[in-house]
Amino acid sequence: MNNTLTDRIACAFARPAMLFAACALAMTIAFVPGTALAGADDEGDLDAPNAAAADGGAGAATAQEDTAADDAVHVAADGKAASMDGSPFALEDFSRSQVGSNGDVDGAYAGYRYFVSDKPGSLAVIATDACIVVYVPNDVAEQGGFDKSSSESRSYLKSLLIALDSENSKGGSVLTRQGNWIFSSEPIVEYEGVEYRFDQELKSGEFYACVIGADGSDVTDTGNPSHVRLTHADMATLAPADEVSVVGAPTGFVALTSFLQGIDYSPLWVTLKTTLTAIVFIFILGLAAAYFSLRIPARAQDIADSIFTIPMVLPPTVCGFLLLLAFGKNTALGQWFIDIGFPLIFSWQATVIAAVVVAFPLMYRSARGAFENLDPNMLDAARTLGWSNGKIFFKLMLPLSWSSIAAGTVLSFARALGEFGATLFLAGNYLGITRTIPIAIYFEWMNGNTDVAMFWTAIIMVFSFIVILFINLWSRRTTKYRRGADA
Repeated sequence: MNNTLTDRIACAFARPAMLFAACALAMTIAFVPGTALAGADDEGDLDAPNAAAADGGAGAATAQEDTAADDAVHVAADGKAASMDGSPFALEDFSRSQVGSNGDVDGAYAGYRYFVSDKPGSLAVIATDACIVVYVPNDVAEQGGFDKSSSESRSYLKSLLIALDSENSKGGSVLTRQGNWIFSSEPIVEYEGVEYRFDQELKSGEFYACVIGADGSDVTDTGNPSHVRLTHADMATLAPADEVSVVGAPTGFVALTSFLQGIDYSPLWVTLKTTLTAIVFIFILGLAAAYFSLRIPARAQDIADSIFTIPMVLPPTVCGFLLLLAFGKNTALGQWFIDIGFPLIFSWQATVIAAVVVAFPLMYRSARGAFENLDPNMLDAARTLGWSNGKIFFKLMLPLSWSSIAAGTVLSFARALGEFGATLFLAGNYLGITRTIPIAIYFEWMNGNTDVAMFWTAIIMVFSFIVILFINLWSRRTTKYRRGADA
């Protein structure tokens, strides 16, 4: 609500308790030079009367306009710089620290600390669940045109910090206008028993922002009465707006072209190479295992079938762990591969092995089921005609079972294409070597690159659809040919 100065004075005298509280707050702030507080909806300087308030509430209107002007922030495509319409200053060289360090430095506890720069005088922000402390050294503020006593100037800085922080959050906590914002030009700010220290040269040529109890205690300890939850810290360079170049992200077709050019396509080639190689082994081994499992005694068939099928029911991570135990350097087999100069662990070959083991049961079960459904009298009749087992297999069993075999091939290919757990366990995540598309999707999403993760998701879905459609059409053509021959 916008009130005139007369209304506010009358209201204050009508409420003595409120007047006393306001005076006490003003006296408290007076003992903290260089510090200003701003609430969620008030950009005014509580250190001194807001001069703009004397013009019939224009100061509050300006604050509202500044809040609405967040949309006028221009963020660089790389998320490292930002400017704002009307702001005399801008930010560049922005960086964000999600975690810091907590421990002694040269035998003394320095608090929870974030590395800021190799030189003093950088703008820094420490965000906690209790407050957001913004440190702007006097010389930096003077050179950049930032006036901490101006609600408009603080609003500009808020908007710039919020925009850059959100751009670089990667799924973490972000700055918002809500909460207690403290702007300070002093290197040490105390708030509710916690000291926020800036420009702390804890090591030679290394300057940190630290959070420590006023009594020197660890405020990250939940048992500490002054405990605060630290979320992150931001660092940036404040400079005059005309000295900062902010190149925004492209739009339209240019944006699409830029996005596609910026993607590393190595996961696609690794996936294709791995899957195509694996499907050859899966196809041959699956058919061979299905054929020979039917030619052994019934009791042995049950054991063999259980062994060949178990990778299908085990979690992929368990399969990967077992493979890691089998081919690790602590086993005779793994050591032998190392001795011959061909270590399997964390190599491209490991991705093939993982895909083969996990997808093999699908091919085996499909082929065996197809072979079991063949008429045994027909096979015996072929033998009476002098056909060898090899001729019966290739000329009779395969053509008659092709529909099921093609389906098994499709399922195995899709399973190998989407393999993640066993591959990550056995082969790891090495860009250009073992990073397949499923692994790329996971790590891109974890790193906050949702657009890239969605791109790879679309690629693998489209590719899977095309391959499955091709094999189904081929299978249908083969089935028609077989029916024509039977007629």
